[in-house]
Amino acid sequence: MVILIVVVAIVVLILLYLMSTYNTLVKLRNKVKDQWAQIDVVLKNRHDLIPNLVETVKGYASHEKETLEAVVVARNKAVSASSPSEEIEAEKEVSQTLGRLFALAENYPDLKANTNFTDLQHKLSEVEEKIRFARQFYNDTVLTYKNRLEVFPSNIVANLFGFKPEAFFAATEEERENVKVQF
Repeated sequence: MVILIVVVAIVVLILLYLMSTYNTLVKLRNKVKDQWAQIDVVLKNRHDLIPNLVETVKGYASHEKETLEAVVVARNKAVSASSPSEEIEAEKEVSQTLGRLFALAENYPDLKANTNFTDLQHKLSEVEEKIRFARQFYNDTVLTYKNRLEVFPSNIVANLFGFKPEAFFAATEEERENVKVQF
Protein backbone atom coordinates (compact mmCIF):
# COMPACT_ATOMS: atom_id res chain seq x y z
CA MET A 1 0.00 0.00 0.00
CA VAL A 2 2.83 2.42 0.87
CA ILE A 3 4.54 1.60 -2.44
CA LEU A 4 1.34 2.39 -4.32
CA ILE A 5 1.03 5.76 -2.57
CA VAL A 6 4.67 6.57 -3.38
CA VAL A 7 4.21 5.58 -7.04
CA VAL A 8 1.00 7.63 -7.31
CA ALA A 9 2.74 10.61 -5.66
CA ILE A 10 5.67 10.35 -8.09
CA VAL A 11 3.32 10.10 -11.08
CA VAL A 12 1.34 13.13 -9.82
CA LEU A 13 4.56 15.13 -9.37
CA ILE A 14 5.73 14.22 -12.88
CA LEU A 15 2.35 15.20 -14.34
CA LEU A 16 2.40 18.50 -12.44
CA TYR A 17 5.91 19.19 -13.74
CA LEU A 18 4.84 18.38 -17.32
CA MET A 19 1.80 20.62 -17.01
CA SER A 20 3.75 23.47 -15.50
CA THR A 21 6.52 23.26 -18.09
CA TYR A 22 4.07 22.97 -20.97
CA ASN A 23 2.13 26.01 -19.74
CA THR A 24 5.35 28.00 -19.33
CA LEU A 25 6.41 27.14 -22.88
CA VAL A 26 3.01 28.16 -24.25
CA LYS A 27 3.19 31.48 -22.38
CA LEU A 28 6.71 32.16 -23.67
CA ARG A 29 5.73 31.26 -27.24
CA ASN A 30 2.73 33.60 -26.98
CA LYS A 31 4.95 36.34 -25.58
CA VAL A 32 7.28 35.96 -28.59
CA LYS A 33 4.27 36.32 -30.89
CA ASP A 34 3.11 39.37 -28.93
CA GLN A 35 6.53 40.99 -29.22
CA TRP A 36 6.53 40.28 -32.95
CA ALA A 37 3.11 41.93 -33.20
CA GLN A 38 4.57 44.98 -31.44
CA ILE A 39 7.31 45.14 -34.08
CA ASP A 40 4.63 44.79 -36.77
CA VAL A 41 2.78 47.84 -35.44
CA VAL A 42 5.91 50.00 -35.62
CA LEU A 43 6.88 48.60 -39.01
CA LYS A 44 3.43 49.52 -40.33
CA ASN A 45 4.12 53.10 -39.26
CA ARG A 46 7.35 53.00 -41.26
CA HIS A 47 5.60 51.45 -44.25
CA ASP A 48 2.98 54.22 -44.14
CA LEU A 49 5.66 56.94 -44.20
CA ILE A 50 7.65 55.52 -47.13
CA PRO A 51 5.23 56.39 -49.98
CA ASN A 52 5.07 60.02 -48.82
CA LEU A 53 8.83 60.15 -48.57
CA VAL A 54 9.25 58.67 -52.06
CA GLU A 55 6.76 61.14 -53.54
CA THR A 56 8.58 64.06 -51.91
CA VAL A 57 11.95 62.90 -53.21
CA LYS A 58 10.45 62.25 -56.66
CA GLY A 59 9.67 65.94 -57.01
CA TYR A 60 13.32 66.88 -56.57
CA ALA A 61 15.18 63.86 -57.88
CA SER A 62 12.91 62.30 -60.47
CA HIS A 63 15.88 61.05 -62.51
CA GLU A 64 16.90 58.86 -59.55
CA LYS A 65 14.18 56.43 -60.58
CA GLU A 66 16.15 53.26 -59.78
CA THR A 67 16.63 54.17 -56.12
CA LEU A 68 13.01 55.27 -55.71
CA GLU A 69 11.72 52.06 -57.30
CA ALA A 70 14.01 49.98 -55.07
CA VAL A 71 12.50 51.61 -51.98
CA VAL A 72 8.95 50.95 -53.20
CA VAL A 73 9.72 47.34 -54.14
CA ALA A 74 11.38 46.69 -50.76
CA ARG A 75 8.43 48.22 -48.92
CA ASN A 76 5.95 46.11 -50.89
CA LYS A 77 7.91 42.93 -50.11
CA ALA A 78 7.88 43.80 -46.42
CA VAL A 79 4.16 44.52 -46.41
CA SER A 80 3.35 41.25 -48.17
CA ALA A 81 5.69 39.03 -46.11
CA SER A 82 3.73 36.14 -44.65
CA SER A 83 6.03 34.89 -41.89
CA PRO A 84 8.35 36.50 -39.35
CA SER A 85 11.45 35.13 -41.09
CA GLU A 86 10.29 36.53 -44.46
CA GLU A 87 9.47 39.83 -42.82
CA ILE A 88 12.87 40.00 -41.13
CA GLU A 89 14.60 39.57 -44.49
CA ALA A 90 12.30 42.06 -46.22
CA GLU A 91 12.81 44.65 -43.49
CA LYS A 92 16.57 44.39 -43.90
CA GLU A 93 16.08 45.32 -47.55
CA VAL A 94 13.81 48.24 -46.58
CA SER A 95 16.49 49.58 -44.23
CA GLN A 96 19.16 49.29 -46.92
CA THR A 97 17.10 51.05 -49.60
CA LEU A 98 16.05 53.82 -47.20
CA GLY A 99 19.72 54.34 -46.39
CA ARG A 100 20.43 54.76 -50.10
CA LEU A 101 17.49 57.16 -50.41
CA PHE A 102 18.78 59.38 -47.60
CA ALA A 103 22.29 59.26 -49.03
CA LEU A 104 20.81 60.36 -52.34
CA ALA A 105 19.12 63.31 -50.65
CA GLU A 106 22.56 64.66 -49.72
CA ASN A 107 23.05 65.52 -53.41
CA TYR A 108 19.96 67.74 -53.51
CA PRO A 109 20.20 70.82 -51.25
CA ASP A 110 16.68 71.94 -52.20
CA LEU A 111 15.31 68.58 -51.10
CA LYS A 112 17.20 68.72 -47.80
CA ALA A 113 15.71 72.18 -47.20
CA ASN A 114 12.15 71.05 -47.99
CA THR A 115 10.12 71.09 -44.78
CA ASN A 116 7.95 68.18 -45.87
CA PHE A 117 11.05 66.05 -46.50
CA THR A 118 12.71 67.02 -43.21
CA ASP A 119 9.46 66.35 -41.34
CA LEU A 120 9.13 62.91 -42.94
CA GLN A 121 12.80 62.21 -42.29
CA HIS A 122 12.35 63.17 -38.62
CA LYS A 123 9.22 61.00 -38.27
CA LEU A 124 11.01 58.09 -39.92
CA SER A 125 13.95 58.56 -37.57
CA GLU A 126 11.58 58.36 -34.58
CA VAL A 127 9.97 55.22 -35.99
CA GLU A 128 13.41 53.65 -36.57
CA GLU A 129 14.23 54.26 -32.90
CA LYS A 130 10.99 52.56 -31.86
CA ILE A 131 11.82 49.66 -34.18
CA ARG A 132 15.22 49.26 -32.51
CA PHE A 133 13.60 49.08 -29.07
CA ALA A 134 10.90 46.69 -30.25
CA ARG A 135 13.53 44.44 -31.84
CA GLN A 136 15.51 44.42 -28.61
CA PHE A 137 12.46 43.37 -26.58
CA TYR A 138 11.58 40.77 -29.21
CA ASN A 139 15.09 39.30 -29.15
CA ASP A 140 15.10 39.23 -25.33
CA THR A 141 11.81 37.32 -25.39
CA VAL A 142 13.07 34.93 -28.07
CA LEU A 143 16.18 34.29 -25.96
CA THR A 144 14.12 33.44 -22.88
CA TYR A 145 11.92 31.11 -24.94
CA LYS A 146 14.88 29.50 -26.71
CA ASN A 147 16.69 28.92 -23.41
CA ARG A 148 13.63 27.18 -22.03
CA LEU A 149 13.44 25.00 -25.14
CA GLU A 150 17.08 23.94 -24.86
CA VAL A 151 17.61 23.60 -21.09
CA PHE A 152 17.23 20.22 -19.44
CA PRO A 153 14.67 18.95 -18.40
CA SER A 154 12.23 21.37 -20.08
CA ASN A 155 13.75 20.47 -23.46
CA ILE A 156 12.18 17.02 -23.08
CA VAL A 157 8.72 18.56 -22.72
CA ALA A 158 9.43 20.97 -25.60
CA ASN A 159 10.45 18.12 -27.91
CA LEU A 160 7.56 15.96 -26.75
CA PHE A 161 5.01 18.64 -27.66
CA GLY A 162 6.77 19.98 -30.77
CA PHE A 163 7.77 23.46 -29.62
CA LYS A 164 10.06 25.12 -32.18
CA PRO A 165 12.55 27.96 -31.68
CA GLU A 166 11.85 31.40 -33.16
CA ALA A 167 14.25 33.46 -35.26
CA PHE A 168 16.18 36.37 -33.78
CA PHE A 169 15.97 39.75 -35.47
CA ALA A 170 19.64 40.24 -36.38
CA ALA A 171 21.48 43.22 -37.83
CA THR A 172 22.42 43.20 -41.50
CA GLU A 173 26.04 43.23 -42.63
CA GLU A 174 25.61 46.89 -43.62
CA GLU A 175 24.34 47.76 -40.15
CA ARG A 176 27.36 46.03 -38.57
CA GLU A 177 29.90 48.03 -40.54
CA ASN A 178 31.72 50.90 -38.84
CA VAL A 179 30.43 54.32 -39.71
CA LYS A 180 32.95 56.28 -41.77
CA VAL A 181 33.32 59.85 -40.63
CA GLN A 182 35.02 62.28 -42.99
CA PHE A 183 35.79 65.96 -42.48
